[in-house]
Amino acid sequence: MIKIILSDIDGTFLKDDKKTPELHAAAIKAVVAKGLKFVFVSARMPEAIYPITDAIGMAHTPVISYGGGLVLTEDEEIIFDKKISADDAKNILAEMKRGWQDITINYYTGRRWFVEEIDSRAQHEVDITSAQVEVANFDELLRENILPNKILVMCEPPTCEEMERVLGKKFPSLNVVRSAPYLLEIMDKSISKATGIEILLKHYGFELNEAIAFGDNYNDIEMLELIPQSVVMANAPDAVKKIAANVTDSNEVGGIYTYLVKSGVI
Repeated sequence: MIKIILSDIDGTFLKDDKKTPELHAAAIKAVVAKGLKFVFVSARMPEAIYPITDAIGMAHTPVISYGGGLVLTEDEEIIFDKKISADDAKNILAEMKRGWQDITINYYTGRRWFVEEIDSRAQHEVDITSAQVEVANFDELLRENILPNKILVMCEPPTCEEMERVLGKKFPSLNVVRSAPYLLEIMDKSISKATGIEILLKHYGFELNEAIAFGDNYNDIEMLELIPQSVVMANAPDAVKKIAANVTDSNEVGGIYTYLVKSGVI
């Protein structure tokens, strides 16, 4: 019996314009009404996830944030919180500032998001996610032992590609990966969406075969490989479709709802 639904957000739950399809709003409500858990699994911070449920008038659901680095229950209780080490954070920030220009560095810690200056890129992220950004000096944050769960770099695609290659080699203890052509995400190497899911399932006493996981892209692969009943959206790359057990409709037309109805969950 299925007890928990796990879903990526961007490209999976949300449409490309970052709005929620009506059928996906209906899917969450139907899942929760049946007493099942609905969990967002995303690289986003919690404050960029909760507005989704708020917008459809629902209480907060559990979230796996920062690609597995921060896990919260529906009561917003933190059950896992993995930060980048002080040394790694200090060294990679210095390396980025020394090696590249015209980049925007974002520093995420727990439920707070910091930049050293609010530029047009940071403001665009605010507009997309509804999360609030604060201005702070990163070195001062580190001196106060406020360590990041995630560092996100916004830059032009060629710079992003170069940074991924160079920093990935130089910092083997970190996971340095592009989540979009213009976004570079940096987190501790030990975490993934799969590790976050395992922690949440253990917390609730659920088994892997009691879950369904929805995703659409390469950063969902570990999650899709972990959960036997894995589902990808029609808009996913072919290589990701080959990994999942099932393919549903696209994010634009409510593929999560389609699959849950077809499989008899709702």
